[in-house]
Amino acid sequence: MPRGAPGATAGTVDVVVIGAGHSGLAMSQALSARSIGHVVLERGEVANAWRTERWDSLRLLTPNWMCRLPGYRYEGDDPDGYLRAAEVAHFVASYARHIEAPVHTRTTVTGVEPQGEGYCVVTDYGSWQCRAVVLATGAFNRASVPAVSQAVPPDVHQVTARDYRNPAELPGGGVLVVGASATGVQLADEIQRSGRPVTLATGEHVRLPRLYRRRDIQWWMLAAGILDEGISEVDDPERVRRLPSPQLVGTPDHATLDLNALGAAGVRIVGRLMGVRDGKAQFSGSLANVCALADLKMNRLLAALDDWARKNGVADVGPPERFGATRVAPSPAGGVDFARGAIRTIVWATGYRADYSWLKVPVVDRKGQLRHDGGVVAAPGLYALGLPFLRRRKSSFLHGAEDDVRDLGRHLEAYLGQQSGRRRARVAV
Repeated sequence: MPRGAPGATAGTVDVVVIGAGHSGLAMSQALSARSIGHVVLERGEVANAWRTERWDSLRLLTPNWMCRLPGYRYEGDDPDGYLRAAEVAHFVASYARHIEAPVHTRTTVTGVEPQGEGYCVVTDYGSWQCRAVVLATGAFNRASVPAVSQAVPPDVHQVTARDYRNPAELPGGGVLVVGASATGVQLADEIQRSGRPVTLATGEHVRLPRLYRRRDIQWWMLAAGILDEGISEVDDPERVRRLPSPQLVGTPDHATLDLNALGAAGVRIVGRLMGVRDGKAQFSGSLANVCALADLKMNRLLAALDDWARKNGVADVGPPERFGATRVAPSPAGGVDFARGAIRTIVWATGYRADYSWLKVPVVDRKGQLRHDGGVVAAPGLYALGLPFLRRRKSSFLHGAEDDVRDLGRHLEAYLGQQSGRRRARVAV
């Protein structure tokens, strides 16, 4: 069982890992394998975000057979299914027990600051002195809500995807979902099915089929090496890190959930939310262009997958497929007047951002982004895990942690060795 609880005594250790999600625990396993003393600090319980910050019906976007961590993998009877949030929490917690991770739960980190040749990690139960720190708190600590939300009339209920749980908690009446990535399309579909009319404000998005040629699209992405693509192989790493998650959903029937499916279910598709003025929401008129670009990129990817299958002699799949263009209304709504009462709730599915307010080290830029090179932060002995495209496209997935912690664990071990060497040299002098 994970060790530690309120009242646990702090002290001195080689490495402090902050966050007991899958990334932090994977690093713990890597450190233990190298006999590096460490603790893992967690503000709640193991896999806390999966327990407390996900909507009720959420499932992973990756099939169960892809769920693995170093030395541990899914062994259930539904390899092609998709774990629910509670099942993910159980999987991660079971991993913590399996590796006997030195976790201190319900221990909130309130500050990390340089101290001597290392760091002082301040918590609500004392301070830890350490030589290195691994930030495994992820990139989804706070919902990212645009400033335009401040202009929404006060009688319109607003909720973020982080706080949303199910349609029953929403007021009656119409709902405007802002954002059409994986989260946005899933919530729009669920809320529409509850009987509330839904309008989906759609900006840049990534369209993908759930199944392609009788295989899960994630199988194709992994088999063709796309998920293993490294950060050095892309032209604009920062743009890739900002890309929205693909329009996917994990359901027992492996359904595709794109704008066409939503439109057929009755969801009204409009352009990107541009602003709110005088109680009226204004939508972009570029919806058709945005959808055409998403269709083009999807078809390019599918063609590349077909080419890979042909060159590699992949024969146990179905024939090549192409999907109809996204259907856009001839004149999509350009706005909505909140005063008319058609929209009673806004759900902000506009992404997340990391929270480094407790990090007292000058490694965060003016946009709040951590300055790092593949997880090696711009301060000696400071590392990060679990961020989008940290080192590879798969970095933020469960199975992506294995390669990242192998690389960063090796780097961290070398750093500690060099630090010890410098200390010995000073003593010898």
